[in-house]
Amino acid sequence: MKQADSPRITIKDIAKALNVSTSTVSRVLSNHPAISEATKKMVNEKVKELGFSIDPIASSFRSKKTKSIGVICPRIDIDFHSKVISGIEDYAYKNGYQITIFQSQDNYKKEKEIVQMLESSLAAGLIICPGLETHRYEHLKKLKKANIPLVVYDRNATGLKTNKVMINDHEASFKATEHLIQIGCKQVAHISGDQSVGIFQSRLQGYKDALLQQGLTVQEELIKEAKHLSYEEGLELAQSLANSNMKIDGLVCANDYTAAAAIQVFKKLGFQIPKDIAIIGFSNYPISKVVDPQLSSIDDNAYSMGKVASKLLIQQIEDPDFEHTDYQEILIKTELILRESSDRDKY
Repeated sequence: MKQADSPRITIKDIAKALNVSTSTVSRVLSNHPAISEATKKMVNEKVKELGFSIDPIASSFRSKKTKSIGVICPRIDIDFHSKVISGIEDYAYKNGYQITIFQSQDNYKKEKEIVQMLESSLAAGLIICPGLETHRYEHLKKLKKANIPLVVYDRNATGLKTNKVMINDHEASFKATEHLIQIGCKQVAHISGDQSVGIFQSRLQGYKDALLQQGLTVQEELIKEAKHLSYEEGLELAQSLANSNMKIDGLVCANDYTAAAAIQVFKKLGFQIPKDIAIIGFSNYPISKVVDPQLSSIDDNAYSMGKVASKLLIQQIEDPDFEHTDYQEILIKTELILRESSDRDKY
């Protein structure tokens, strides 16, 4: 008999004792028809032996009553992810679902632990943007085996067969670079994101392809990589570009923080923006309207991305025939927002 002050027995404890998966134990407890009678008997005997009792909150996590969805983002303090979460929550709430938000801090180990926790607590479904450190997806593949619907947003998670909602990063970066060339820029530099991440690879390639299509040369000296795309990295890399002998007159950045930092650096050095150097950012963060001059940027419609991801996940949860459809990759349209940092019409 379990003592009153002993640690609470969990589904994970039962699974470990029997050397089976937590999903198997969960299915037995929910009387899933796919589980054999022998397995049911084995699990139920162990449940009785250990004195396990079902936590009503955890057991209802996937029920029609609570309808809870887990959302994992790299960082909540990034404006893009905040907008995505807002879109997810608005659509989920209107359809009777609640969301629980987690942040991985771009840490692979933390992300795996969150996913495992959500799997054990039987979340109705999961929406995730994989962290920068995440290059393997076994923890997400396990969700499929546990019949937990999954939608990935923003970062592609190459090789993972699941539903995804993202933008065409190549096309958006191409559009931004092409704009600078069309207003007369001849030496266009690029501050890229971490090149181990697919979306930043695509943005870099879009920049390169625009140069080549417009008859310009790709010069590796004009490409600087920012691992975290922070404001501080933007200051450092913009200063490096300014100190070079390349005489750049255009700059495309992989996000708005680095672009805003670049504006400050070049202004302090006496450059007139956009006359001497035109600058474009990415994601249309609030800082793009605060910095002087205001920053041209790619609007990636993050709110719409979240809304579509939520709609796609709930469709998976509620439609019994959805599992027979092929995986979908939905692209959200982007828009080039032109502001003072690339407006050369007044000169």
